[in-house]
Amino acid sequence: MDFSFNSDHEAIREGVGAVVKDFTDDYWLQRDEDGVFPREFHTAMADAGWLGITMPQEYGGAGLGVTEAAIMMHEVASHGGGMTAASTVHINLFGPHPIVVFGSSEQKARWIPRLISGEDQCCFGVTEPDAGLNTTAIKTFAERVPGGYIVRGQKVWTSTAQVANKIMLLTRTTRLEDCKRPTDGITVFYTDLDRGKIEVKRIPKMGRKAVDSNAIFIDDLFVPEEDRIGEEGKGFSYLLHSLNPERILIAVEAIAIGQDALRRGTRYAKERHVFGRPIGQNQGIQHPLAERWMALEAAYLMAMKAAWLYDNKKTCGAEANTAKFLGARAGYDACLQSLMTHGGFGYAKEYHVERLLREVTVTRIAPITEQLIMCFIAEKVLELPASY
Repeated sequence: MDFSFNSDHEAIREGVGAVVKDFTDDYWLQRDEDGVFPREFHTAMADAGWLGITMPQEYGGAGLGVTEAAIMMHEVASHGGGMTAASTVHINLFGPHPIVVFGSSEQKARWIPRLISGEDQCCFGVTEPDAGLNTTAIKTFAERVPGGYIVRGQKVWTSTAQVANKIMLLTRTTRLEDCKRPTDGITVFYTDLDRGKIEVKRIPKMGRKAVDSNAIFIDDLFVPEEDRIGEEGKGFSYLLHSLNPERILIAVEAIAIGQDALRRGTRYAKERHVFGRPIGQNQGIQHPLAERWMALEAAYLMAMKAAWLYDNKKTCGAEANTAKFLGARAGYDACLQSLMTHGGFGYAKEYHVERLLREVTVTRIAPITEQLIMCFIAEKVLELPASY
């Protein structure tokens, strides 16, 4: 096995790093305080061509795989921006996946170049208040009318809906009770976010303040038929294609945030002197930091293994879910340990570790909970009876 980066991978890391390093801790702290979308960062990443890293070359993208996207997103999240930086560009890597795989040539030509250039910004309308992770229970309904569909319903935790002009929307086109299987009758659309028909309400939250999360209310939104992706009623299977890449990217982002926090905690442990010696000379400080390093490195290996499996068209569900579980845990634990290493100063915003802890916490919750990952591993890997 070769665990080294090749020259192309190094070029990605260096190129992304050159953009990200222009945005300092002070920039991200300011966004954490004022909640303004980091438009400058999004534009810089678009201008450098990074928003199209996984998009097909014929539409202006780089046509690279999840491995390269993971290297990119690890670098994005490594320099103080946390999930705010990652989420600003993350949706471009997995959100439009149904377009890339199932969209028509006309749809790809119409939509993908504008996503790569940053002209269009997309939000993702999937989760609903009464469905949660039980996606087959969604109630947002698209009723067929001449020329398209009329959509009515509600979504929640729709990120970037305050700034997006497009929405990837998951709906039912056949009621659940009328389907042979729960996964039938679900349809995906990519269409204009018409604010005359979609009310967007921001959700105040713990972290990632500058990348908004919202409840949206859809009332008589007309969606033209040409904005439907693939076949009517097949949308659930289309959605599944983006799940494993998403879990891998969340894993490396959480790991990067943890490594960022660990570097800060280690630096502080070297510089902070108490009783005539650096606190990092004490095993009570050393050992927890060393353990966090080991956990982060192990999680990263699992994430890159999952990415390799995906890019080589091999089964990777167990590995991708495990990477997300281990990466989020390791990232969170490292941020918490860094805060504790800083003592009282860890509670102060000027040291940034409290912000990184708030930023990384969401990776333990979304896009899938730790409990459901354990259920998946128990059933699909260990072949235990399904618990639900």
